[in-house]
Amino acid sequence: MIDPARMVNQPAPGRDCGSCTLCCKVYDVPAVESVAGTWCKHCLPGRGCGIHATRPDHCRAFFCLWMTQSFLGPEWKPDKARFVLTMDPATSWLFVQLDPGAPQAWRKEPYLTQLRRWAAAGNRPVIVFLNKSATAVLPTHDVQLGTIAADERLVLREELAGGRPRLTVAKVRAAA
Repeated sequence: MIDPARMVNQPAPGRDCGSCTLCCKVYDVPAVESVAGTWCKHCLPGRGCGIHATRPDHCRAFFCLWMTQSFLGPEWKPDKARFVLTMDPATSWLFVQLDPGAPQAWRKEPYLTQLRRWAAAGNRPVIVFLNKSATAVLPTHDVQLGTIAADERLVLREELAGGRPRLTVAKVRAAA
C-alpha cells in the first residue's frame, strides 16, 4: 500500500528517468505553455528535456511515484505502463495520468487489479485522467466523472446498493 505519510519527493535508490519522458506529455505546464495530451515543445521524446538546465521549478520538483517508490516494479515505469502515477497530497488519492496514445493502458493487467486493490486498501478512489476527463476507480466498479471544472471538487460517498454499502465518487461545486 502506498502510504502518503512515508512519501518523499526524491528518487528511490537506483531510480532515474532514463529514456522515460511521459510526464512531458501528460500534464499541463503553463510555464512552458505545455498542454496535457501533447508533448511539451521542449521535450525530446525518449531522450529528455531540451531546456533541462533552465526548466521551470514545477518540472524540477516533479517525481512520479515510480521514481520515488522502490516497491513499484519495472512494469510501473511510465514509459512501459503508458501512464504516470502520482498522489494528491490533499486527499491522498492516487492519480493515474494516461498517455492519450494508450487510453486503455490502465485497464490491462497487472494494472487494473492493483489499482482496485489500492482503492480497497485505502478506502479511497484511484482517479484516472485522460487529458482533462476523469474516471474514478473503486474496489468494485468505475465511475465516469467527465471533465472536472475549476469550481468543482470530487467527494467520496458511501451509498446503499441492494442493502449493502458501496463507495462512489461525485463531482460537487466547491464552496465559495
